Amino acid sequence: MSWRKRSLSHGRQNTETLKRLSELFNVSINTLLGSPQKLICQCCGMPLEDEIIGRNQDGTLNENYCKWCYADGTYTYSDMDELIDVCVKHMVSDQFTGESLTVEQARAYMKQKLPQLDYWKRYEELSDDGQFEAFKQQLIDEINALHVEGMPELKTLNALVGSFVNLEYRLPSGQKVKFLDDGTTYLGNQLECEFGGDRCFGVLANMDFILVCTYEAEGANPELVLYKKR
Repeated sequence: MSWRKRSLSHGRQNTETLKRLSELFNVSINTLLGSPQKLICQCCGMPLEDEIIGRNQDGTLNENYCKWCYADGTYTYSDMDELIDVCVKHMVSDQFTGESLTVEQARAYMKQKLPQLDYWKRYEELSDDGQFEAFKQQLIDEINALHVEGMPELKTLNALVGSFVNLEYRLPSGQKVKFLDDGTTYLGNQLECEFGGDRCFGVLANMDFILVCTYEAEGANPELVLYKKR
């Protein structure tokens, strides 16, 4: 075997070893190598740490995307303007950026940044021909058909990671339960109550269920309105 062939063979073996170690220890290959690269999501531009890296359909980490943009092998955004709207809401918060940005500044930054990212450059190649958007619209129609009293019409669903929305509900028996998996990405939104007051509606769904709840600021005092299997 020539030097070149031996080198390629060893390279493939090393790559497979790193993949197996990544699966075994549930960390990215970048972390195993000592984090030589500063990973960012190639859909939204968010800096990536292992805890928020998206996963392929087989459960392995995909180091190109965050959990919000890529979940279980599915890209969750097909409309750049929709993604910008979602990101801007967080970017104007000090908690997200460490400094205050105006809505105009945040939107201008994202409009300049996103077209440079690999997902949007290769959108025609990577997109699913609208299948995921059709699924989201089906969920929206099902949720609106429930006619929950006081909840306005749902128009959009965004990707939400379970650990950020996994509220603890008190059952009539007094027992407290959580219904979500912290590591799973769901579709959801927050809606202001039509009757006013300090409580909001929270909507979460996936292929298996629809959950509607109400809560106060920062998710305080959550109450389950309905949990419906699909």
